[in-house]
Amino acid sequence: MDTQVLIVGAGPVGLTLALDLGRRGIRCIVIEQKDKPAFLPKMERVNARTMELYRRMGLAEKIRNAGLRSDIPMDVFVVLDLAHPPLLRLPYPSVAEAQADIRATTDGSVPLEPYQLISQYTLEPLLKAECEKIPAITLRWSTQFLTLQQDREGVAATIRQADGSTQTLRAAYLVGCDGGASPVRHAIGIKLRGEPNSLSLRQGLYYCEELFERLPVGNGPGHGRHYHVADDKSTFLIMQDSTKHWTLHSTVESDDDMKAQFARAVGFPVKFEMLSCNPWRQNLMVADKYQNGRVFLAGDAVHLVIPTGGLGMNSGVGDAVDLAWKLEAVLKGWGGPGLLPSYEFERRQIGDRNVGASRYATLGRRKWRSMWRPNIRDNTPEGRQNREILASVADVEQRKTNEMIGAEMGYRYVDSPVICDIPGGPEHLFRVYEPTTWPGARLPHVWLNDGAAVQDRLPEFGFAILRLGGTSVDIAALEAALAAHGAPVATLEIRDSIAREIYGFDIILLRPDMHIVWRGNVLPDAKEIAAIATGH
Repeated sequence: MDTQVLIVGAGPVGLTLALDLGRRGIRCIVIEQKDKPAFLPKMERVNARTMELYRRMGLAEKIRNAGLRSDIPMDVFVVLDLAHPPLLRLPYPSVAEAQADIRATTDGSVPLEPYQLISQYTLEPLLKAECEKIPAITLRWSTQFLTLQQDREGVAATIRQADGSTQTLRAAYLVGCDGGASPVRHAIGIKLRGEPNSLSLRQGLYYCEELFERLPVGNGPGHGRHYHVADDKSTFLIMQDSTKHWTLHSTVESDDDMKAQFARAVGFPVKFEMLSCNPWRQNLMVADKYQNGRVFLAGDAVHLVIPTGGLGMNSGVGDAVDLAWKLEAVLKGWGGPGLLPSYEFERRQIGDRNVGASRYATLGRRKWRSMWRPNIRDNTPEGRQNREILASVADVEQRKTNEMIGAEMGYRYVDSPVICDIPGGPEHLFRVYEPTTWPGARLPHVWLNDGAAVQDRLPEFGFAILRLGGTSVDIAALEAALAAHGAPVATLEIRDSIAREIYGFDIILLRPDMHIVWRGNVLPDAKEIAAIATGH
């Protein structure tokens, strides 16, 4: 084998997968047909759950230092343009404000980490630099995936190198993190299904050094994150992490029109440069399968969402983290034959659910935009009425895009073959997060009496057994059953009463990705629990 895992695609998902594998000592090669990370504005928000996962990798503070300043609010506006008072302002806290709220909250209802605004063209170089520090990871740029063949022992991928020559790389497993067009997905004959091409837009990236400082704060929208222009072109202005770069989405006809549209959205004279402009289409699609033999797919290669709700890249990071520990387990010999197939079972249901959440948010945005009338700027009773109606509908419907904490934090793996699931379970909510330790759910964040977070006490790798509230239940059998499979396991004694109250049980078994395998007050068949958890 040339490597244990070959990753195709060096976007945030591929680089995150490489980082998580490399940290675990798994050798991987990442190939990318670009010669370096592209300066293109794709995602611009790392959500709370993803920031928790990056915290586990030691990256949270680095990402915050590279991203938007922590004091800038995340407010969302509906405007005629930036020169006029907003039709609607939806206030959302800055990172600093969210961190203060998290520090003061002790009921498990908030994440350990708040969101972070960071542009993809900032995040990708950061992840690349982290990968370059790990000897187990090899990055190969200007390298194109061509085709693959697989057998019972591995995968052979044919690649084209920068000089035009071809080479065959052999790996135990291959993962396609190569985007919506995914050559890897096509090579293994998997299709996307759903709602393609529902709307065609252009996206422009602009440099405007003065706009952020000149935003009218008193009689205008002021500082925020998103500015939705009430027009018939779906115009949407987004502040990027530097506050000097902005992106604009609109349904105008040409790139030149995008320059005029930016000026029109701002509404007052500013000096700006359009750095790039590209067409894109809104899609809501999920792949039929996430796996074919020793080949896996992750990120946009298996789920395409409309950015409303911010669930695209963040869903892909969830894919990467789920897959990384399972690949490690199998490659190191303690993962059973059911562990890797559980990746598709678990992550496809989340991809499908997040496509539904994106659809829900998109329909809300389209509803308030349908209230637009040509007279919306008129200083007439009809014009004022149109503005009031649009704003009142947006006050309800736009929130569906910006309030997705349930979809971000509350997802759980239902009926997974590697979870000791039980019938029933809490409802899946898009906009509300309710802490739960139901099997398959993420362990809620809880502060301990000494000020530490439970998540920070978990072992860096392997399973964790939490003994809560001073219980006398003997868990030696569960430790031994996991160790018999070769699985790493650590036991944490957590006597804090508030943790026991929130978690609701004396014993919790956690996977390496902080999802709950089993919970209870007495230990039933420890060997069965361990066999399920490890895929045996």
